[in-house]
Amino acid sequence: MRSITRFSAFFLCLALSQPLLAQTQPVKIFGVVELSGTGATSGTNFNDGVKLAVKEINAAGGILGRQIEYTASDTQSQAQVAKALAVKAVDEGAYVVMGPVFSGSIIVSMAETKRAGIPNFTGGEAATITQQGNPYIFRTAFTQTTSMPKVARYLKDNLKAKTVAIIYTNNDFGKGGRDVFTKAVEPQGIKVLADISTDPGQIDFSGAVLRAKQATADALFVYTNEEEAARALRELRKQGYDKPIVGETVLTSQKVIELAGDAANGAVAHVGLTADAPDPGIKAFAAKFQKEYNYKPDHNGLKGYSAMYIVKAATEKVGKFDPKAFADAMHGIKLSVKEYPGILMDVSFDKNGDLDRESFMTKVVNGKQEVIAVLPAAAAN
Repeated sequence: MRSITRFSAFFLCLALSQPLLAQTQPVKIFGVVELSGTGATSGTNFNDGVKLAVKEINAAGGILGRQIEYTASDTQSQAQVAKALAVKAVDEGAYVVMGPVFSGSIIVSMAETKRAGIPNFTGGEAATITQQGNPYIFRTAFTQTTSMPKVARYLKDNLKAKTVAIIYTNNDFGKGGRDVFTKAVEPQGIKVLADISTDPGQIDFSGAVLRAKQATADALFVYTNEEEAARALRELRKQGYDKPIVGETVLTSQKVIELAGDAANGAVAHVGLTADAPDPGIKAFAAKFQKEYNYKPDHNGLKGYSAMYIVKAATEKVGKFDPKAFADAMHGIKLSVKEYPGILMDVSFDKNGDLDRESFMTKVVNGKQEVIAVLPAAAAN
């Protein structure tokens, strides 16, 4: 009888200890990011931003008293690899998945996190990402349907453009942006004179630039990934293109400036986040990032960093580690920098997982990105 009592007491203690053990174990967050291939610049910046935030959060006590265990895996900038890594993250007990950054990859991989009911943050901008009824997908960037109207208004109001030529990359990101942009310029009375498709990873832009020149439009809109944008800018300068060159996020990014050199000067772009923003919190982040990694962050670095702090803020609002409750709380959430400094800018999320906040128009001047205007959140317009 005594042995049975001891046996029962042992298992009672074991059962009671399980919740306490779970409360002290690290919370698992997985990065499914582009660390090699055509997306290496974007993915590395994003991943380094996440890692910096994790380091700070853990040093300050973690989330609800639990440390973060962050594991990053390389998608090789391939959608099917991203899908396989998303499955791996699910199987290994992810609370949240960060990435991929590329639109084409997240469109494929997010089916796995949705199936498992795991919140998934992405830097992808393609409008279709959040138009598929996935309650677990959240952006760290503006959707193209938010950013492109801002670019269109800049073309009309600031450049007085009545016509425009377009150079875009023929992938999910580029085609999606091109489609939204062409719709955005219509109500502004701007006509598209040349619609020029280029391939992902394209080296030679001489033909595309020649077509843009021959169109004689008032301005040129360039919407490609970083390496292609730099090649396009170099070729535009080589051929003496002298009309305004406008883009969205990528065109004035740090990597493009480094790759294009003087050819980047004069380029203008709308960006959701920039390390050059006239904001003390963002400047402090940029300095910490530079010290940690010995390079200047681009918009993806800020996306990864702020997204990790958004995870912390939303989890603390829920009060527990519950993926479904987290996702439910994210829809309609409003977070302020005053309460959560790590998010860098006041932000809100809608029912689709799209974010809204202030943004910036930037211009490359003497090899540096400069903010030339602060634009209000879409909800304020």
